[in-house]
Amino acid sequence: MTGPGIPLFRAASHADPLRVAVLVSGRGSNMEAIAKSAFRGDIPVQVVRVIADRPEAGAIRRAQDLGLEVEVIDRRALGRERYHAELAGAIEACRAELVALAGYMRVLPVELVRRFERRIVNIHPSLLPSFPGLEPHRQALEHGVKVSGCTVHLVDEGVDTGPIILQKAVPVLDDDTPESLAARVLEVEHVAYPEALGLAASGKLVLAGRKVVRQG
Repeated sequence: MTGPGIPLFRAASHADPLRVAVLVSGRGSNMEAIAKSAFRGDIPVQVVRVIADRPEAGAIRRAQDLGLEVEVIDRRALGRERYHAELAGAIEACRAELVALAGYMRVLPVELVRRFERRIVNIHPSLLPSFPGLEPHRQALEHGVKVSGCTVHLVDEGVDTGPIILQKAVPVLDDDTPESLAARVLEVEHVAYPEALGLAASGKLVLAGRKVVRQG
């Protein structure tokens, strides 16, 4: 039996959107999907900063083309401790209310997760808790599952273990390869991530035990 739950995010509006920082490492297609959804007015969210951990990340150009503010904090140049200190400072400096990991390929340290407790979300290309971590599409095919998909979840101190906000399913075809399955799941990710942030910005999500519940 759980209590009434812990409210997660405030109710936002298009006049006062939820401020989101997006952390990226790669191409940035999920970041682009979030930003375009916000620009269209589909969700009351504003991407206030895109933070890349690699200067060569393709997401940087995508973000710049969208007119978003971009910051590069190079993990390799700074080292682990200084990198995470600067990352935390950048998140706080842009006054982000929610941090969205979008193809961000680093495991956040416990101290940073605790600093932004219940404010970090991630998307993973499987139906968690199945196939966490690396190569989820290969894992799914090796296990012979008939359905895969993606999961948007709160980030906790584990790896892909946080409470689930939203999931979307994709059928697994008999002739699928890891690459073909990944491509179809990615299309669904581009729908799921903006939708999950829209739920967050509704102000109706609460955390009851391990469950994220929508109230009202």
